[in-house]
Amino acid sequence: MSRNEADRDDLLAEVVALTRRVELRTPSYEESVVAGFRANGWLSLYFGSDPMYQFDESGRLRRAFVGGLLYRTQGTTLAQLRRERSASETTLLRRDLTEPELVDFQRIVREAIEALQQHLVTRQATILRQVPTEDTRLIDDIAVALDRTLHSTTFLAPAIPGKTGR
Repeated sequence: MSRNEADRDDLLAEVVALTRRVELRTPSYEESVVAGFRANGWLSLYFGSDPMYQFDESGRLRRAFVGGLLYRTQGTTLAQLRRERSASETTLLRRDLTEPELVDFQRIVREAIEALQQHLVTRQATILRQVPTEDTRLIDDIAVALDRTLHSTTFLAPAIPGKTGR
């Protein structure tokens, strides 16, 4: 990860890990939404440069970037990671979300996904750009992945291996 975050000028061009991706204009968001899939089928959603949500193949949340803070699954909760910088180093400070915080976080994620899915299903989302351009199934595949996420019985993906210590 870079030492300093910056607003992204061209998010669609920068998220090259998403081998299939689209930039959308929707009625609910001022900034464009970028949605797409990694080669392994994991869905990522960028609502402008913040927030960002990444889901596994079963629609469970793996990582997020919200309000300038990083989040990663611990299997049963989310670890909130805050960067603390000095002149010589950057330290990540971890705090696990409490149960009420996790419930609130899940509600916010769910509302964003529901709104995006509704815009896709009702054709209120306008495609601005897409990679690859000839992918005629991308929007339908994103809608299916959003539905899978909304109907997943488990909100969080398993803990990320090697990332469970404090």
